[in-house]
Amino acid sequence: MNRLHRGALVVAAGALACTAAPVLPTGAATAALAADGSCNFPAASIPGEPWALQRVLLSQLHAKYDGRGVTVAVVDSGVDDQNPQLKGAVKAGQDFLKGQSNVTGGSTTDQVGHGTMVAGVIAARPDPQKKTGFEGIAPGATILSIRQNDGQGSATEDTLAAAIDSAVSQHVDVINISQDLTDKQGQPFQGITSSSKLYQAVERALAANIVVVAAAGNENLDKPTYPAAIPGVIGVGASDRNDERADGFSETGKSVMVAAPGVDIVSTVPAGGQCVDSGTSFAAPYVAGVAALLRQEYPKWTEAQIATRIEQTALRTDPGWNPYIGWGVVDPVAAVTDQSPPADSPVASPVTGSSAAPVQARPFDLGETPQQRDERTALFAVGLGAVGLIVITGTATVIRDTRRRARAAR
Repeated sequence: MNRLHRGALVVAAGALACTAAPVLPTGAATAALAADGSCNFPAASIPGEPWALQRVLLSQLHAKYDGRGVTVAVVDSGVDDQNPQLKGAVKAGQDFLKGQSNVTGGSTTDQVGHGTMVAGVIAARPDPQKKTGFEGIAPGATILSIRQNDGQGSATEDTLAAAIDSAVSQHVDVINISQDLTDKQGQPFQGITSSSKLYQAVERALAANIVVVAAAGNENLDKPTYPAAIPGVIGVGASDRNDERADGFSETGKSVMVAAPGVDIVSTVPAGGQCVDSGTSFAAPYVAGVAALLRQEYPKWTEAQIATRIEQTALRTDPGWNPYIGWGVVDPVAAVTDQSPPADSPVASPVTGSSAAPVQARPFDLGETPQQRDERTALFAVGLGAVGLIVITGTATVIRDTRRRARAAR
């Protein structure tokens, strides 16, 4: 689904979309939220453990690594700090929407819902009421909310660059950007050069030793997207339950350095509860969460070494990079427990993280929900019963025919 197919966000109480249709002045670029679908909020709790977390034994992982002491800037639509899973996790940063019509509150107000979902993937605390098994990759990390996008085309390259500079001034450890620049046709904006404001803002963040993570975009094209394609940024594509590219929307090509779960992702929404959404918007914070874990474990590593560890320990289908999932699908366990020395760039060789001892990966069940598992078990039982009936019937027939032949032979 590309941006031309998305409806404009209508800000309405209780039912707000998590996608964007940019409205652009001629010759300008806007920053569009890299997500699909829609969410209502507040929402009910979603029980069980989401498929994207099933590959990791979170209790083991978070017993040793939880991102404590690490700050991740979320440059987005704001982050609601009233969701119980985000209370105490969110700090107010700069608000670039202040003063605009139909905009209320500050950086900890999220009228769109997008930023709150992004933040939840990174740092949602375990549900205090235990109504859901969802939690963030780095539930001990702190979120700095920088509100820069209202999902209606007001965010531009200039405000995105300024938001990155604001995060740098706050000395954050990681910056997550779940948006990309589009032109007036809704296509990936191709006018970024080394002298562009966004490019230079990203360079300042990298020079400050900040890990920069960006969504690759959902245009389903093989075009560079920005800021994901800027050198040094970890551009993130979306993967599905089979660790393959999320076919139909996830970008390909040079914007994709790694992939992460981005299909049917559960996360927090404003005022409480969770919803399910898809998009590279929610793959990027999965990677930002892993970066937070690595920052906690290796506080003296450079941003390039953190990025390399994420890329080098990713689950690969090829020995090296490919245009569909980059260096592979991010593996949180391998990333934080691999004992290899730090490196400044990934190399082409399969890496499994087999030397990692403190945390073990759980066998992956392709993301079955409890209901799907019950249905599969019931179907299996019915199948076994049918086979058994056929065997019994067949055996009885053989015995009967054998007896008839024996009587006929007398």
